[in-house]
Amino acid sequence: MAWRTRATPNVLFALAAALAAILLIVLSWNLTFYQDVWAVLLERQPWNAHSLLMPHNEHLIVFQVIVEKGLVAIFGMGDNRPEMLFMTATLLVAAGLFYVYLRRRVGGWAALLATLILLFFGEAWQILLWPFEMEFAAPFAAGMGMLLALEREDERGDLLAAVLLIVSIGFGSLGLSFLFAAFADIVVARKTRGLRRLWIVVIPAVLYVAWYGKYGHTAEHHLTFRNILNSPRYVFEGVGAGFASVLGLSNPPLTGEAGTSAWGPALAVAAIGLAIWGQLRRPGLSRTFWPIAAAALSFWLLAAFNFIPGREATSIRYVYADGAFVLLLAAELFSTQGIRLGKRALWVGAVVVFLALGPNLAKLGEGHEFLKEQTELTRADTGAMNIARRTMTPSFRLSPEIAGTPSLINVEAGLYEEAVGAHGSPGYSPAELATAGQPGRHWADVVLSQALPLSTVSEPGAFDSAAAGGSNCTAVPPDGSVPEVAVKPGKTRIEVGPGGEAELSMRRFTEGEYPVNLAGAPGGSVTTLTVPADEAPEYPWYLHVAATQEAWVCTG
Repeated sequence: MAWRTRATPNVLFALAAALAAILLIVLSWNLTFYQDVWAVLLERQPWNAHSLLMPHNEHLIVFQVIVEKGLVAIFGMGDNRPEMLFMTATLLVAAGLFYVYLRRRVGGWAALLATLILLFFGEAWQILLWPFEMEFAAPFAAGMGMLLALEREDERGDLLAAVLLIVSIGFGSLGLSFLFAAFADIVVARKTRGLRRLWIVVIPAVLYVAWYGKYGHTAEHHLTFRNILNSPRYVFEGVGAGFASVLGLSNPPLTGEAGTSAWGPALAVAAIGLAIWGQLRRPGLSRTFWPIAAAALSFWLLAAFNFIPGREATSIRYVYADGAFVLLLAAELFSTQGIRLGKRALWVGAVVVFLALGPNLAKLGEGHEFLKEQTELTRADTGAMNIARRTMTPSFRLSPEIAGTPSLINVEAGLYEEAVGAHGSPGYSPAELATAGQPGRHWADVVLSQALPLSTVSEPGAFDSAAAGGSNCTAVPPDGSVPEVAVKPGKTRIEVGPGGEAELSMRRFTEGEYPVNLAGAPGGSVTTLTVPADEAPEYPWYLHVAATQEAWVCTG
């Protein structure tokens, strides 16, 4: 019976992990590459030291680059499912190691309750649904593995810890926090094991410094005296954000900007107050408290020192670490105080977790909807680039005003065409584009108009009433009875009678609107519209002329 009681949390964790994996795979299955990953796919195409080691912003992400490039080389660029499956596995490993670490401190049931939050952490939905954020998940998983390896207190554990620390740092800057954690662990254990084990920290640190000297220093940094002075406030906000997020109370915007929940400061004050009260009641901290404290404090301080707008402690990308660290700190403090939750306390905790999972799952769903919209725009915009590839210039770029989203700013035509030639494209085919959602078709038309590009040249005063119209011309009366005229590739002549300026606009894949606005045609003018041929001749353009006088559209 005692064995069953001990084993039940492990079984329930396995079931929860399986359920989380299914949920994340279902939510992510039809998504595609988003935002920063395009910088890796397009700007780091060669397999050379520069591609692998150049900083992303100011971060070392060498192992992430290897993973991204390797998966694309094997499976192609048609979709990001391999990347998504790798990320899901990483999240499960992180949660599993997190659970094992907590179980050793507070028991299986309390560890299970805390790990359920990490598995379904919707407040940090970007980490769960955006595979590029392995920049956070992989360092955390490797870092937790490193701490558990150090607990072996043998040479094999030390070697494994050093390897995992290198992996953690090589996946992202969060790994640096675990470097401090390892150092704290070695220093605290010096009386029993000495300082000879500092090599565990020195080797990864030397490798990082060597990288920084060669590549990392070229990145833009934001260390300022003001940021240093504001760092205590940032740490306080990080603690509050951690507790608010795990309870589903932070509610950050889907854009990833800082949340504005009033719960954070109150929860931070309460948590710090309880920690102080606990120390007054029973002074002393366990040896394993200090590595977690070093990891958490260094994470918040490093983020504070390098702060710029968008990197608030309450932003979506940071609350995963915020939440995980406050739960780890709480477990260490409970363990220090000798607190083991009884049955009644565990039931209360289960109710709290159940109530917290509701908002977290709701936010996870909202994040999925946001990425679903971004996926449609990404597939539509890149599909439009595929259609326009004959005439698209290498310097053409999917800027926000063209693409309808700021998430594709790294997609430049020359690099994109090179990657597509090697690995395929995630873009819609013309047939898929024709049946896509209206926002995708709208922005695909805009992208096509700029990528081909469409162009007009007007000749004011060239209109000749005696020669107006002809066998290949369609009359467009001012009453709107002819709303549009199909236009073929090549030259189209637009004759506008005397009067005010005619407004010219076009559509192709979209319906019910004309998202492409051309330069106006003056009254009494003849305007030549040029439509380059492309890869979707079966889908014509449609020209809309709005004027107070009669006009003619002459094709052929």
